[in-house]
Amino acid sequence: MLDELRELYQEVILDHGKKPRNFRRPEHPTNEAAGRNPLCGDQLVIYLDIAKDGRITDVAFVGKGCAISMASASMMTEIVKGRTVDEAKKLFESFHRMCTHDHGESPEADGDEDIEKLQVLSGVRQFPVRVKCATLPWHTLSAAIEGVKEVSTEAGG
Repeated sequence: MLDELRELYQEVILDHGKKPRNFRRPEHPTNEAAGRNPLCGDQLVIYLDIAKDGRITDVAFVGKGCAISMASASMMTEIVKGRTVDEAKKLFESFHRMCTHDHGESPEADGDEDIEKLQVLSGVRQFPVRVKCATLPWHTLSAAIEGVKEVSTEAGG
């Protein structure tokens, strides 16, 4: 059973890594930030369109990187689109805890279907170098929301 689950997780990561969703540069984003992970070579730019009411009406990204960073970015864009900025920030916090804490689940995960979808990436916590790959898109999203133009995994990220 555990092997089947691990295989399913790998399939989801490979699917999003090879065919990332929302991989494009929008014409007129309201916010954007560049993120990089010098250790792995991951580089991406997150683009947001944030409406006046604080809702993320569009989110996209471009870049290159390992399957984990591309899958994380792809899944993130699907999950935060339509959410408010505050909801996106909470998702970031939950995802970060899920990837960095031993038990791998955030208290907010209970009942949140979107956080449960992200569980496929929680295995990275067993490989500390890979945590930065999975969380880079989320740190970059946070930077874009806050109006910060660049973020690096080597700058405390």
